[in-house]
Amino acid sequence: MRLSRTLISSLMLSAAVVLGATSAGAEEAFDLNAMIEAAKKEAPITVYDSTGKIVEQAKAFSEKYGVKATGVKSGAPETLEIVIREAQANNVKADVVILADAPAALSQIVAKGYAKSWLPTDLAKDIPALYQDPLTVVLAPNVWTYNTALHDKCPVSNIWQLTEAEWKGKIAMQDPVGKPSYTDWFNQLATHADKAVADAYQAQYGKPLKTDEASATAAWVKALAANSPLLTDSDGAAAESIGAPDTKESFVGLVSTAKYRDNKDGMKLGLCAGLSPFSGWTYPSLGLIASGTKSPNAAKLFIRYMMTAEGIAPQAKDGKMSTNTTIGLPDNEPSGVGKVRDQLLSYDASTGGDDWEARQDWQDLWSLNYKK
Repeated sequence: MRLSRTLISSLMLSAAVVLGATSAGAEEAFDLNAMIEAAKKEAPITVYDSTGKIVEQAKAFSEKYGVKATGVKSGAPETLEIVIREAQANNVKADVVILADAPAALSQIVAKGYAKSWLPTDLAKDIPALYQDPLTVVLAPNVWTYNTALHDKCPVSNIWQLTEAEWKGKIAMQDPVGKPSYTDWFNQLATHADKAVADAYQAQYGKPLKTDEASATAAWVKALAANSPLLTDSDGAAAESIGAPDTKESFVGLVSTAKYRDNKDGMKLGLCAGLSPFSGWTYPSLGLIASGTKSPNAAKLFIRYMMTAEGIAPQAKDGKMSTNTTIGLPDNEPSGVGKVRDQLLSYDASTGGDDWEARQDWQDLWSLNYKK
């Protein structure tokens, strides 16, 4: 039954992508000045994002272009509900949404026509095709992390080591049952990098992986869950377990690079560079425009602004990476993730529909095998 739902979802998303590509191709040559002038004649816009940085980003945008924008911090579930409700009522107030739940966004609002992706064509050459449709504005890295006060380097070199007795109860991470991005990551691994997971097993143990599970990823997830990881309800709690300056216990775990800014206050977080097969993974924030916005030029202008170094700067400080390849991270970004970008599993939104359908399966696999 799940396969049929997945097929339907995939067809809907494919249709949305085709329509988006058609409209993008039909657009005339990009004229930034004309867009700015048109935007100035439109009503103010409201922009929703899950980070509080959106408030200062919207303010800076308004000052730069003379186009009024208000930034609102809002979690992805709340934002999705707002977009759906406003679209159904034909009363759009949320003009632009930056959504960190790609599968839900694709399935719940893009496929249904409530919001659409728009690509600034003058920047297209600098944005990899993987991130163009739907437009991914920024990638938030989650990285394997260790305590630099206890170790000179990461104490593990292969993710399969985390399933061994030595690390039983010593892995800190958010609970995948309550954090959909983690189950999406599992599905992305299984869909796009399962061979890398299997190869990592063979590299660690010198023999091919034999499993009754559907994939090498499923076998690893099952083994990880059974190794009694310390599950937290927040990224901050996981970071504290790993990097607290006074801790005597060695934990390894998954932490957002945004938490590395706490190193300036004494935390001891270090990135596990060179971990096989990946040092971490990136999760996308899609930039979408409400289909019923009354300020389409202002909305597009804001999306384009977010794709520039100036626009994304407040988030880049936290290690969030623009998909515009001409934009790097600041030299003083504390995690150093920019140096290992090629060691991260990049999210592929083309299979976001399958991630959405597979969430419950991965949650069940985790729950059935998790041991406290």
